[in-house]
Amino acid sequence: MPKVSDFYFKAAILFLIIGIGLGIAMAISGNHNALGAHAHINLVGWATSALFGTYYALSPAKAARPLAMVQFWIHVVGAIVMTVSLYLLLQGNAAMEMIVAAGSIIVAVGVLIFAYLVFSR
Repeated sequence: MPKVSDFYFKAAILFLIIGIGLGIAMAISGNHNALGAHAHINLVGWATSALFGTYYALSPAKAARPLAMVQFWIHVVGAIVMTVSLYLLLQGNAAMEMIVAAGSIIVAVGVLIFAYLVFSR
């Protein structure tokens, strides 16, 4: 398996564990303020990372390109920044709004790099 695929699957599992943990914490407490962060951890973190890892596993030539590893780090850092700051924003910390926006832009850059890799030869 390509290294970038392995990294993506490991990151995806960590995002899934965190997402499930947050979901359980919300269920136990009855406080669902962090629902948006929970959804983003599961979708941008777990699902998207697993899909990126699958694509790279099925396209080893593209996974071997140095840009694939750059794309991995951009996506994962963006996902962490976005979801952590979104959680804090939803808990009432209004100062996090710009950090959420920055994290979202970082994620978008990672997705655009992935799209470039998918469509390039």
